Amino acid sequence: MAQQRPPDPTVLPGIKLRGRGVASNAAGRFEPQARCAVDDGWGGDPDPVVLRTEVRLERPRSAISYNKSPDLPFDRSINPYRGCEHGCAYCYARPSHAYLNLSAGLDFETRLIARPGIAEVLASELRAPKYRAAPIAIGTNTDPYQPIEAGHRLMRQVLEVLQASHHPVAVTTKGSLVERDADILGPMGQAGLARVGVSIITLDPALSRGLEPRAPSPQRRLAMIRRLTEAGCPVRVMVAPVIPGLTDAELEAILEAARAAGAVAASWILLRLPGEVEALFRDWLEAHAPGRAAKVLARLAELHSGAVYDAQFGTRMRGRGLWADLMEKRFALTRGRLGLDLAQPPLRCDLFTPPARAGDQLSLF
Repeated sequence: MAQQRPPDPTVLPGIKLRGRGVASNAAGRFEPQARCAVDDGWGGDPDPVVLRTEVRLERPRSAISYNKSPDLPFDRSINPYRGCEHGCAYCYARPSHAYLNLSAGLDFETRLIARPGIAEVLASELRAPKYRAAPIAIGTNTDPYQPIEAGHRLMRQVLEVLQASHHPVAVTTKGSLVERDADILGPMGQAGLARVGVSIITLDPALSRGLEPRAPSPQRRLAMIRRLTEAGCPVRVMVAPVIPGLTDAELEAILEAARAAGAVAASWILLRLPGEVEALFRDWLEAHAPGRAAKVLARLAELHSGAVYDAQFGTRMRGRGLWADLMEKRFALTRGRLGLDLAQPPLRCDLFTPPARAGDQLSLF
């Protein structure tokens, strides 16, 4: 049962946090000073004001980001947006806002940055003589189909570039706007150039609303899987993150519902609480699930040799120990029973052709 949150000193009095995942706007870890919101009294006693989302624009100098992480199945990604309005309380990407001198708390979900022109920059990078095609992941940091995509359409533009150049792409999302692009993702999926991962962490709409306040409901996400599958794009259900002591009991039910909706593959990832996310999620537990807070945190510590989070490659996404082994076995048994363990063919890279420039000589073949 959710409780009334006490006032947070980092948020001005009179601000209503309607549909927000966290209630703090504490300064990022790189800031030399902490901030405390103070009402100077000059405003009188106004009616409460709802905290609105604001979007700033950034001209990107690059589109593709590269990584060498040994436990990620891709080496490059694209992020059309910084920050995410879905407001997931557990989001491991929140600390990335600290690099912008913004808070991992409310700033992450209310002070967003869109990157217009990213599609043109991408096309230029794909034309580079040394570029070699490999699957590009989109949605691994912040969701490309968060609500502001409806107006900015940056993800749509990126997909158009990738489709025109026959470049493989793997999309991760929980945003229903992905259905808008089924006309691109469907044909690319049929050609072996695209697949989509849809994240579902619970089938309980009330729990989902608390954890992911501005994301589509679980049933809506199942409908997304069905729509994309019907369009011809293979869909993976991602039970990510699994929150021990809170959502782990739903693993089998989520996989069964996703399989019924048309998913062809499945994966799971353990809850990760890097940097500022640990304190934010602790506060969320105390406000929304006080009876389970101690159990969740104790289980996480058990999985990480006494720490709530461990950034070590190889175990950061699964944990270690008895519970991690049992979770992996449950997942493997259910995935096998449902036929979600069939190997998916790798995305095709042999069809890639660099994007054409205006005025380029057309091929005769």
